[in-house]
Amino acid sequence: MKNRYSFGGDEHLFVECDESMSLEAFFNSLSMTNAIRDAAIAGVAEICPANASFQIKFDPDRIKPDDMLREVQAIEEAAARTDPVIHTRIIEIPVFYRDPWTHETLMRFRERHQDPAATDLEYAARVNGLAGVDEFVAAHSGAPWFVSMVGFVAGLPFMYQMVDRPRQLQVPKYLRPRTDTPKHTIGHGGCFSCIYSVRGAGGYQMFGITPMPIFDPEQKTSYLRDFMVFFRPGDIVKFKPIGRDDYDRTLDDVAAGRFEPLIREVTFDLNEFHKDTDGYNARLEGTLNGR
Repeated sequence: MKNRYSFGGDEHLFVECDESMSLEAFFNSLSMTNAIRDAAIAGVAEICPANASFQIKFDPDRIKPDDMLREVQAIEEAAARTDPVIHTRIIEIPVFYRDPWTHETLMRFRERHQDPAATDLEYAARVNGLAGVDEFVAAHSGAPWFVSMVGFVAGLPFMYQMVDRPRQLQVPKYLRPRTDTPKHTIGHGGCFSCIYSVRGAGGYQMFGITPMPIFDPEQKTSYLRDFMVFFRPGDIVKFKPIGRDDYDRTLDDVAAGRFEPLIREVTFDLNEFHKDTDGYNARLEGTLNGR
């Protein structure tokens, strides 16, 4: 699909890369927003990437809307001639699946759920044709996820799993949103996973919780002192299942300033990924353990 352009008033240019989410659409959006940032176009105030689109805010007193459109279309043509490669990070995120806090919350809101008699994990396993919760957790944590956008709530990452489409985990959102979701909940809606950065309302299925803060407006967390939001579009996430003891230990380490996320710099090549998805993922994950 060729990018679709539309103006939002005289200060915004919206670019739709595809009508559905895919790694190809995400790469198109990310490569273009990176190129627009690097081009330092006069008058550009903000660039906001999303799952399969992006929006640019600009000052019409410094650049006319039609000139802004021409600049971005030229970047689109140049991006189409480049290889789909990005330099990014792979990050290990510990997750306490089947934790007591999200379980207590989901039980309070069963009347808003498709299956009031089942937990969110039990329901997710069934609708994906998996044998049970253990098999679903293995599928959820068994392949890495791309952070396709950050937002909606400050610091909240939307993540798209790096598997072929037949293996995409699909789970609908609650029939009606909850009025409460614990902070750091691992949620899932449609094909997207997320991490709730703050406590609040939400409609995604709840699978577990991470002890690792991802948003700190006071910037007191050791690894968030330079910037309050942890995730960036293009990050690759590998969920690591942990138990209660590891969860409590990590919380103590975070409070004491001892915890540092496991992060490795990597280069991701979309063409090489498509040649051998599982093998490529295994090599990416191997960098976390120094392999």
